[in-house]
Amino acid sequence: MPDKVNVGFIGCGGNARGHMRTVAGLPNARLAAVCDMVPELAKQAAEPYGAATYTDHRAMLDRGDLHAAYISIPVHMHGQPEMDCISRGMPFLVEKPVSRDMATAKKVAAAVAQKKLITCVGYQLRYCGTVEIARETLAGKTVAMVVGKYWCGTGRGDASRWTRQFQKSGGQLLEQATHTIDLMRYLIGEVDTVYTQQASRLLHEIDCADVHCVSFRFQNGVIGSLTTSWCYEPKDWSNANVLDILYDADLLHWTHATVTHTRDGKSEDQTRPGGSIDAVFVEAVQKGDGSAIRSPYSDGVKSLAVSLAAIESGIEGAPKKV
Repeated sequence: MPDKVNVGFIGCGGNARGHMRTVAGLPNARLAAVCDMVPELAKQAAEPYGAATYTDHRAMLDRGDLHAAYISIPVHMHGQPEMDCISRGMPFLVEKPVSRDMATAKKVAAAVAQKKLITCVGYQLRYCGTVEIARETLAGKTVAMVVGKYWCGTGRGDASRWTRQFQKSGGQLLEQATHTIDLMRYLIGEVDTVYTQQASRLLHEIDCADVHCVSFRFQNGVIGSLTTSWCYEPKDWSNANVLDILYDADLLHWTHATVTHTRDGKSEDQTRPGGSIDAVFVEAVQKGDGSAIRSPYSDGVKSLAVSLAAIESGIEGAPKKV
């Protein structure tokens, strides 16, 4: 068991920078190396931590002293970096969604299983204390319905990779609302069928829908819905990743910060400190035990399957089995 887990990053964008700051602050981790196809990005990311820089992730993985890698790259680029980690027996944390297509995801998942490799998908909401409260509350209860939403203004900003290149990003259901879909799975259960209605109402310059309404039927009989929008107020994120869950005669309103229970006409707020996905992953690598990881790669593939089925339903205008 190493005193410090040496970590390398594949991708140095904004999301990766957040993980870098957290990893660098962990007492049992060292940010050893970073890699980006854009040399200046790699240099900027590495400078605060004294990390080595690379423009070829395979050269970074071959340096010999890394214990784990983070893969934080655009969704359409997933596949080969994961396989390169697997071939070297290197545990990795990969950002969501795990791929743009199921064929790539299944190939990576099979290789991970064969190597029995520790992996983690970046569904950090699973580590919120409020998620623990929700799971404890719903345990043994009869859930009737779940309603989720992810409204934001990303489509109004400079987000061409997300909103103007659908074949690369998959649109909002894959790029962003995958968090909400994953949380529905984690709290409610596996999805059986989806049916999506979508429209382009306000952002006509983008090449994908700007609003969606997705209906779900879960394998356990629960029904649900998810609405998404890329054309809402750009600075207001309070309506992104929100769930309302009807169970027994009560209502549970979930956000990352607070759970509100409404019973007998009275509402009560609960909150609880959460954990860190980065701390959990690093400790798992250090101990060689991935049991505390709440979304290994195989589970991330299941959330991908729901998003892709919802996208296909919206395009075809018909329900889709997951």
